[in-house]
Amino acid sequence: VAAEQERLLSHDALGIQHPFSWYSAPSLVKEWLDLVLEHGFAYGAGADALNGKPWLQAITTGARAEVYTPHGVNRFTIAELLRPFEATAHLCGAVWQEPFVLDAAHLIDAATLASEAQRYRARIAALAQSSERG
Repeated sequence: VAAEQERLLSHDALGIQHPFSWYSAPSLVKEWLDLVLEHGFAYGAGADALNGKPWLQAITTGARAEVYTPHGVNRFTIAELLRPFEATAHLCGAVWQEPFVLDAAHLIDAATLASEAQRYRARIAALAQSSERG
């Protein structure tokens, strides 16, 4: 936990990357959040480790984008389903960023994967540049 907290203190932004599984993150990501973002470090009186730092959630889904709509099979948008993460970022004083989403990751071809990887690199680069500007 201490090593992970040191990493957070030494960086200007936080990125959490995971598959979107059962409308959330895998249990290991949840455990990381529970242990590392503890009271007195990430939130609570005097805790400001993440204050003002951009928080980027990067996810892959197992379904096409149209299922994540009010009229789709899942009934909710990705933005709505990621609200608990957004609330966590807010509690920690971090600045929630528009999530990076790669839908139906297991169905895309190599060319699309390469294009999406470039899009992801561009998001990270833009995040790094905005963090540097303060």
